[in-house]
Amino acid sequence: MKVRRALVSVTDKTGVVEFCRALSDEFGVEIVSTGGTAKVLAEAGVAVRPIDDLTGFPEMMDGRVKTLHPRVHGGLLARRDVPEHMAAADEHGIGMIDLVCVNLYAFEATIAKEGVTEADAIENIDIGGPSMLRSAAKNFASVTVVTDPACYESVLSEMRANGGCTLPETRRAFATEVFRLTSAYDTAIWMYLSDYKDTPFPHEARLRLFKAQDCRYGENPHQAAAFYRFADAKPGTLAMAEQLGGKELSYNNFLDTDACWAAVREFTEPACVIVKHTNPCGTAIADDIVEAYTKAHACDPVSAFGGVMAFNRTVTAGIPEAIFERGQFVEVIIAPDYDDDALELLRTKENMRVLRTGEVRAPGGHYETRAVEG
Repeated sequence: MKVRRALVSVTDKTGVVEFCRALSDEFGVEIVSTGGTAKVLAEAGVAVRPIDDLTGFPEMMDGRVKTLHPRVHGGLLARRDVPEHMAAADEHGIGMIDLVCVNLYAFEATIAKEGVTEADAIENIDIGGPSMLRSAAKNFASVTVVTDPACYESVLSEMRANGGCTLPETRRAFATEVFRLTSAYDTAIWMYLSDYKDTPFPHEARLRLFKAQDCRYGENPHQAAAFYRFADAKPGTLAMAEQLGGKELSYNNFLDTDACWAAVREFTEPACVIVKHTNPCGTAIADDIVEAYTKAHACDPVSAFGGVMAFNRTVTAGIPEAIFERGQFVEVIIAPDYDDDALELLRTKENMRVLRTGEVRAPGGHYETRAVEG
């Protein structure tokens, strides 16, 4: 579908000037834009048509009403292959819009700010943006809808290769992303306004998960598994830990490491916990972290072999030295941080997974979920 007119209204203005300039200069696309986006484009020398010129109606109510108009949504929703649609558009002076470039008010970033008021949150509920996205996505047979600045260059490349047109499979993929995005956006608003977080066990619960990585294997080597984290995962958790060395984690590695990291965070003194098959086989506190490891290992040296190890302090070189001296095999080691010497030593063991959390987050404060069939 050839792109002749684009409607651009973005909160994240990364790359939007370059994108619109290329659309205009290379393909002769008419750029229609709103408020702040139109101002940025005009100041950069990009030819832009204000939205109120298209609609014949001014932006009003502090920008709450600007794109909610038949000349916008008619131009997005009209089916080009239905004569009655095109006749209605002609009768009412509705021109077609072939590309929509929109991203939304940053609602989740707003409510994450300390001290944010409900009034601030409500002002950051985007209405026009999701409406345009959904209209464009519904009509993906004719309309290209772009929500991510990272996609600008791929859209331009496709248009260059296809005479100013985008491909059906691209439009469908972008439309699919729109409905994922708007679903997540509405869920975040619902969760904020409802009693979801104030009720221990709400009537309805929705889990937003993002795939973090594939596991080395599942519970057994012939099985597959993947690790997902919650959308609101916090720093200092296993879900947000950075892997600094070793192979991919397996399903069992994740379970053992989660149990180990949960246990070591119960202590304020320097502590070490060693876990095997999700059960602690050594736990100790001491005045320093190396002594804590020595005591934890002494609890059950046999079971500690092939286990997972957690510390609530920065790991120093004395830890890997003590591990190697005992000939202990460690599947995973997790800690808030590592000094350079310790990390260099640990990385000599390619089978040892080394995880850094960056901080020690207080235990609790989240739902623990388990799945059963159905």
